[in-house]
Amino acid sequence: MNEINVLIVEDESIVAMEIESYVENKLGYHIVDTCSSAEDAWEVINKSPVDIILMDICIKGDKDGIELSEEVLRDHPQTQIIFLTAHMDDYNVERAVKLDPVGYLSKPFNREELRVVMKIAVQKLLKEEQKMVRKAHHIFFDDEYCYDTQLHMLYCCSEPLHLTKKETQLLELLIEKKNQIVDFYTIENIIWPDKITHTNTLRTLVKRLRQKLKHKFIKTITSQGYLLSIPKPPNERQEA
Repeated sequence: MNEINVLIVEDESIVAMEIESYVENKLGYHIVDTCSSAEDAWEVINKSPVDIILMDICIKGDKDGIELSEEVLRDHPQTQIIFLTAHMDDYNVERAVKLDPVGYLSKPFNREELRVVMKIAVQKLLKEEQKMVRKAHHIFFDDEYCYDTQLHMLYCCSEPLHLTKKETQLLELLIEKKNQIVDFYTIENIIWPDKITHTNTLRTLVKRLRQKLKHKFIKTITSQGYLLSIPKPPNERQEA
């Protein structure tokens, strides 16, 4: 993973300086900036990449650290939040827990606790990054099924399903033309390029693939061909 970028949101300047010195000089993370208010922090977050925020709950301005964190996670969900507080009352605990932060540090903070919680935050970032890499070459059919275009593997509930060579060829052809009709002639010429096939041969292949997909997704378009019906990714739906 590239350099870890840390933002400190703390309205006590001496505390902020102490945290900055320790995190940057001793732990080796890059401090993007230190801010004392939600407004200043929000401006930094939208200008610079921020991976981890050390967030004081009681800060200057109209919004406290929890309200700011809600906004950050809404627009930047991969960001890891570590809350700092001098006292943690039940009201703020309940609000903070809903955001699933990496952890809470009491002020004055313990350096060993800060070191450990920063390591946890980095590990969570790495896991999220790995998920994003995997998703980059996954085609999701629904909550159960997805296809890994890199490994040429179909998954159901995260478990790999065995496909024959021809089943894989058919599925990849339908994926390539997803939500479009692929005519019988095209399918036969791609899967059986060197021989004439009987109509029943193609039907049998489609039937076997449908069974592995629990009879979902593949539609027969009478007298025309087959269509793989799967949801479009969010970015494609916006462009449509």
